[in-house]
Amino acid sequence: MASLFSRERILGQSKRDSNGPVMNGTNSLRYSSSAAATTTTTTLDPLPSPFGDLTPTLSPTDLRETAYEIFVAACRTSTGKPLTYIPNNASSYTPDRSSQSPSLSGSPSQRSITSTAASKMKKALGLRSSSSAGSPGSAGSGAGSGGKVKKTVMTVGELMRIQMRISEAADSRVRRALLRISAGQVGKRVELMVLPLELLQQFKSSDFTDQQEYATWQKRNLKMLEAGLLLHPHIPLPPSNTSSQRLKQIIHNALEKTIETGRNNESMQVLRSAVTTLSNRSTDGQTESCHWADGFPLNLRIYEILLEAIFDLNDESSIIEEVDEVMELVKKTWGILGINQMLHNICFTWILFNRFVGSGQMDNDLLYAADCQLVEVAKDAKTTKDANYAKILNETLSEILGWAEKRLLAYHDTFDKGNINSMQREEGRMMTWQKSRTDTYIRSSLRTAFAQIMEKADSIRRASRNQPNPLPVLAILAKDIGELATKEKKMFSPILKRWHPLAAGVAVATLHVCYGNELKQFISGITELTPDAVQILRAADKLEKDLVQIAVEDSVDSDDGGKAIIREMPPFEAEAAIANLVKGWTKLRLDRLKEWIDRNLQQEVWNPRANQEGYAPSAVEVLRIIDETLDAFFNLPIPMHPALLPDLVLGLDRCLQYYSNKVKSGCGSRNTYIPALPALTRCTTETKFHGVFKKKEKTTTLQRRNSQVSTTNDNTLGVPQLCVRGPTCSPIEPFLQELEQNLTVIADNVQHERVRTRLVAEVMKASFEGLLLVLLGGGPTRCFTIQDSRGIEDDFKAIKDLFFANGDGLSMDVINKFSIVVRDVIPLFGMETDAVVERFRRLTLEAYGSSAKSRLPLPATTGQWSSNDPNTLLRVLCYRNDDSASKFLKKTYNLPKKI
Repeated sequence: MASLFSRERILGQSKRDSNGPVMNGTNSLRYSSSAAATTTTTTLDPLPSPFGDLTPTLSPTDLRETAYEIFVAACRTSTGKPLTYIPNNASSYTPDRSSQSPSLSGSPSQRSITSTAASKMKKALGLRSSSSAGSPGSAGSGAGSGGKVKKTVMTVGELMRIQMRISEAADSRVRRALLRISAGQVGKRVELMVLPLELLQQFKSSDFTDQQEYATWQKRNLKMLEAGLLLHPHIPLPPSNTSSQRLKQIIHNALEKTIETGRNNESMQVLRSAVTTLSNRSTDGQTESCHWADGFPLNLRIYEILLEAIFDLNDESSIIEEVDEVMELVKKTWGILGINQMLHNICFTWILFNRFVGSGQMDNDLLYAADCQLVEVAKDAKTTKDANYAKILNETLSEILGWAEKRLLAYHDTFDKGNINSMQREEGRMMTWQKSRTDTYIRSSLRTAFAQIMEKADSIRRASRNQPNPLPVLAILAKDIGELATKEKKMFSPILKRWHPLAAGVAVATLHVCYGNELKQFISGITELTPDAVQILRAADKLEKDLVQIAVEDSVDSDDGGKAIIREMPPFEAEAAIANLVKGWTKLRLDRLKEWIDRNLQQEVWNPRANQEGYAPSAVEVLRIIDETLDAFFNLPIPMHPALLPDLVLGLDRCLQYYSNKVKSGCGSRNTYIPALPALTRCTTETKFHGVFKKKEKTTTLQRRNSQVSTTNDNTLGVPQLCVRGPTCSPIEPFLQELEQNLTVIADNVQHERVRTRLVAEVMKASFEGLLLVLLGGGPTRCFTIQDSRGIEDDFKAIKDLFFANGDGLSMDVINKFSIVVRDVIPLFGMETDAVVERFRRLTLEAYGSSAKSRLPLPATTGQWSSNDPNTLLRVLCYRNDDSASKFLKKTYNLPKKI
């Protein structure tokens, strides 16, 4: 990490713009206080702070003024001696301010500054001394001075006030407040006080001549409490914390409307109670400090502002001579802010580096100092596992590394023939590069150069698009990339090879991948082999050969003979590209076929009686499209038909399956064909008839849906309507004859034996279900005697014989498998009425328990017919032409004789 700064000095020599406002680390305008000398404005363009953005809660000015208050508080109480206040009436600098400035007996911030020698810290960091004429601690020669420089003597505290651009009035106010606080809390350390709260209690609106200034001052302290205790607390607050909710409301109301502050004030007592509860929270059970400004990242932003004060206001890339003394005092704020040496090292590193960036990368001393400080950070990182430290370190280094590498990652934009020699002269510094980082810089810079060339090639294409036969952009790009690779090999690779043995190989491998990505994207957007596609593929093939040749030559002396680099260059030969094009072509054809299937099946109405051919026109059309697709495939100008044919055949097969499934789904659901069951009634015993299927007198249509468009059609799929016959009189033969005719239609139209067998089995299954529906759901006109059971069994046998067809139809095993339910239910029709009633009672009691003893509940219709189903037994009784059955149904359920 430390080596990055040395590298940056090689590449970061951009010019500094000397016109414009001076900016600090928070992107706010830098300005000196009224007491400070006029500063020279320069342009700083620093990086955003890695410690987080606290706006709009706290402005840079809010943070700076609070940081100064913390600084003064920490310094004034550092000795533990009584505080004494000496009024200050002076308004300008004098040769000796030490006796006139607000002072604190024994406070180190009031030590006079007399030394002009370079500090130990600056020597250790290799920083230059600031100009004596520009130092805020000195004044230039004037009239009567005899041309000699007359030194202005001031305290460290006064210097810090000027450096932080704090007015004398504000400084006097905070010092006066601290004297009052210490008088009431003798011996209490500053770490045990919530400073904004204490300040609010020391001053009232009458203490300010400007009420707007008072309102601004009050809101700043309230917002600081909000930031420290609610928004960025030292210990995370649970959402349900009542103290935090109370404080939030108090602060919200106070920010909306100014409250009266002061010690003996009810509103301040309420505020103090809420603040104290939150600030005294501690994870270790100890309350040796009040946690109000030591939460991340608030504490780091405040400390960052304090560290900024070590830079000279007149020369913002220079550190003041008194940095040792100032830094000594700044560190006294650690107890309040929760800062330690490791966090200080991170912050100080960031400040130095950011100032280097802000100087326009002109002051390499700052970069060297940051590099030295980063060595200390590296030591710290090895000795701690603190999660907060790790996060801050990661964010800080990410900002630094991101900026430094941004320039190295595009060295093609930094160096050319005119300054390539300066790159060679930096050999000593570049020796510190790690191979892995050099590898990253090569790849990134080549990617950037590739993007620029691509944009140029696209401009050429747009300019020539109205000309005949314009050159495809990827063909132009391939030519330009080849030239870039040659330039890289001759100009940059010899230098970079000192730190990366395969510099040229990495470069061409990067270009190979970049172009390959564009080539793949181009291929994915076309559906056929056009002349442009052929031209691009040829240009790509030539480029690939040139790049591979450079990689091979560069890796002759490598340990693996260049295998690793070659593996990074997956080939994009014409054959593979053509194969991808054909796959795209295949997908497009299959998608179109699928769309045609959807569209055609929505329009087609098919009836085998109306279509003399006996098949649907859509089936013929689907096969025709498949045949045309195969012909077009074999006419493609490609050499690998056998290798690509399986994918096409698989896709066509899936389309056929899709067509079949769509036709099947168009038939509708099973429930579409089954009429609703009529209400239960008792049998009318005056009417008596035999058999199940009778000659057609009145029909109840079992609606069937058209197989394609799901609309009712009298002769859907060539199977005429099956009807539930009304009661007149002799036999099932007419029904069987109709059924046999439709089975013949199936046999004639379905050629595949397995499909035909399955379809006939489904028809047989539906026939058995229909038989049960007639027996158990025929309505009030359905009446059976016990003697009818033999006729029912004969009808059942007749249906089975039809499908058995003397051994030419379905096997008896299949017939028995599908007729289990019928064989279980039919014997109920020959059972004595009392036996049926008794079974019904027993099964109902078993199903409903003791609650059914007093009154048998009406069992629900499940549709799962069975001799052990109470509803099935009830329906047998409903259709039983028997007085006992009728009386039982009337007494138990009061069923009517008709609907």
